[in-house]
Amino acid sequence: MNSFLDAPGFLGTNATVRTDITLILTLISAALFTYGWRLAVRRRYKTHRKVQTAGVILNTLVVLLVMAVSFVKYILPGIPGKLGEGSYGITTLHALIGLAGMSLGLFVVGQGNGLIFKGVRIRNYKRLMRVTYGIYMLATLSGVIIYIVVFIYGI
Repeated sequence: MNSFLDAPGFLGTNATVRTDITLILTLISAALFTYGWRLAVRRRYKTHRKVQTAGVILNTLVVLLVMAVSFVKYILPGIPGKLGEGSYGITTLHALIGLAGMSLGLFVVGQGNGLIFKGVRIRNYKRLMRVTYGIYMLATLSGVIIYIVVFIYGI
């Protein structure tokens, strides 16, 4: 299976199949978050909760199974010495933004699904949901930029 995932990708860049699948799944997560946001605007809160939960689960799985492993294997050993070289700096920034978005997303979905202890809950968490959405979109944008820089321009 690893040999298949490490084969040249299908998007016509220098990426592997694993990286192309990761990009597609990340974009699907972003689409789910945006669709869920639109559902909330239309006051379809039950469906909104389900869509956002699916988006957070998908995104968290991709982050933990692929992105975190790649970061620890390829980027972390070069920190702090190589932060100014190649894609080390932008990848580290992306990881920090993504970690913040994923953590907030897990909290928001946990609260929305009644999984957060009462003492930790936020009463009106609409602002937190908006901030979390913004951070997720920033993480997605930075991920797409990294994909382009690394796998199209080869920096």
